[in-house]
Amino acid sequence: MTFTKTTEQASKYEHLEKMSVHELLTNINNEDKTVPHAVEKALPQIEALVAQVVNQLKLGGRLFYIGAGTSGRLGVVDASECPPTFGVPFDLVNGIIAGGDTAIRRAVENAEDNATQAWIDLQAHNIDKNDVVIGIAASGTTPYVIGGLESCNQNNIVTGSISCNAGSPLSLTAQFPIDVVVGPEFVTGSSRMKAGTAQKLVLNMISTAAMIKLGKVKGNKMVDMQLSNVKLVDRGVKMIMGEIPVSYEEASDLLKKHGSVRKAVDNYNL
Repeated sequence: MTFTKTTEQASKYEHLEKMSVHELLTNINNEDKTVPHAVEKALPQIEALVAQVVNQLKLGGRLFYIGAGTSGRLGVVDASECPPTFGVPFDLVNGIIAGGDTAIRRAVENAEDNATQAWIDLQAHNIDKNDVVIGIAASGTTPYVIGGLESCNQNNIVTGSISCNAGSPLSLTAQFPIDVVVGPEFVTGSSRMKAGTAQKLVLNMISTAAMIKLGKVKGNKMVDMQLSNVKLVDRGVKMIMGEIPVSYEEASDLLKKHGSVRKAVDNYNL
């Protein structure tokens, strides 16, 4: 199979510097509109990977994202949002970026080119066969990510991937690959744009669907969310009021007593 990096192909727009702000925004928006359709085409692949994630987490495993640059940062963002949103332990979903946490804010030179470092980084978390590792790379060619998945495969760890190029080396390495082919970027090669948006949408799907299947959502509410600020406490009080016949003040007292929406509702009248 011939591998073509569509993420690196020339933009279909010329002379961007001559466009008005209105033209720039309109054209960027037109390109962004194509991303959900590309994700839709990948739904069967996403479903297959989510099923594996749910299965491994039910076995007591954890979910790891590995990536470099924008892809790595997106994995870190998704992982960091799981504890406050779903009340899960901070180490259930983990984002690892090439170059370490320093690379979240500043690019670390040549970090993505090290094919052995991802496995070293994963071993620092005592990675084992119950875990799942998802490699994220828009190009599908990042050595850090491919090397990490190769080592996981050799150690009987379930692997998945998110790439924006069909038939990429990363997709061929992962046991459960996801290819979201968004085509050339508005600014040639700037994969933080459509490719980054696509990866974020897929990550939202993976973590949210997995948490729902693990029972972390009731109805459509985040009943296990961390009550870390005034807004979330107010949301929690109103969730309780929607589930049981109590006033705002009574719901607030129940929330303070039990520490979570789920426990407040489950222990009402016990």
